Amino acid sequence: MSQSMHAIEITAPGGPEVLKQTTRPIPEPRPGEVVIRVAWAGVNRPDALQRAGLYAPPPTASDLPGLEASGEIVAVGEGVTGWGPGDQVCALLPGGGYAEYVATPAAHCLPIPEGMGLREAACLPETFFTVWTNVFERGGLQAGERFLVHGGSSGIGTTAIQLAAGFGARVFATAGSDAKTKVCAELGAERAINYREEDFVEILRAEGGANLILDMVGGSYLPRNIKALADEGRLAQIAFLQGPKVELNFTPVMMRRLTITGSTLRPQSDLAKARIAEALRRQVWPLLDAGRVAPVMDSEFALAEAAQAHARMEAGDHIGKIVLKVA
Repeated sequence: MSQSMHAIEITAPGGPEVLKQTTRPIPEPRPGEVVIRVAWAGVNRPDALQRAGLYAPPPTASDLPGLEASGEIVAVGEGVTGWGPGDQVCALLPGGGYAEYVATPAAHCLPIPEGMGLREAACLPETFFTVWTNVFERGGLQAGERFLVHGGSSGIGTTAIQLAAGFGARVFATAGSDAKTKVCAELGAERAINYREEDFVEILRAEGGANLILDMVGGSYLPRNIKALADEGRLAQIAFLQGPKVELNFTPVMMRRLTITGSTLRPQSDLAKARIAEALRRQVWPLLDAGRVAPVMDSEFALAEAAQAHARMEAGDHIGKIVLKVA
């Protein structure tokens, strides 16, 4: 095996144009890690935040972008059990996915679902880890509850709709066009709301309020989310596309016994991520194996076209996941 690999690095904080191809040494596995020959890498908004200088990688992580990938294990570190060279996996990564090889903890790897190719499997880890943690663990979504997800046509949104519907919730979703709301409805949303034409607060209040809202917008949506929640409802915040700061009256939070929570995935411990991986393997992978849930694919780009992939994502016209073809 060659000692060097092609990769995409962030040459300076900035727009998509700062993503440039480079050559790096192939990583070596540390204890508990595997090295994966990457076939496909998922493109996610945290990658763009890192590129812009707003989301620094953890101190021990690669400085290369890329938080999920699929491919074949080519090396294992000391103490790794359950995986070996030749195994095909998809994996949550600490970074470094925009490259021909990447190292990651073995406990963050998951098998390729039955009947699914590596292209689709590369889209699973980042979104499924995020949705499972915030919707089902932190958000506590139960069958029969009313669940609202903003950005329903995004990678996170399409995943959340399918999983919430699959576990018996009543799903509502917002999106910015009729084409996007159509996709949300096809995935299992009983009411897909074009936020440019309708008020999600009025619609949810007419239904009795949302028991849980998954939001990545922030900004002006924060007080509106509070209004849209049912008494004792929960708001799970995972991003702030409109910014994290807003004036908010907390009296309704107290009077109506609301819960506001949220999380980011990357800073969590390796052990926490391993526990999420195990929960997904037990409770969600059977749905993927059965074909009841699947990633929605938008487009693919070559590794050298990572800048174009980021431009596509930030334009906001995509529906579902964007991937980089590495091998």
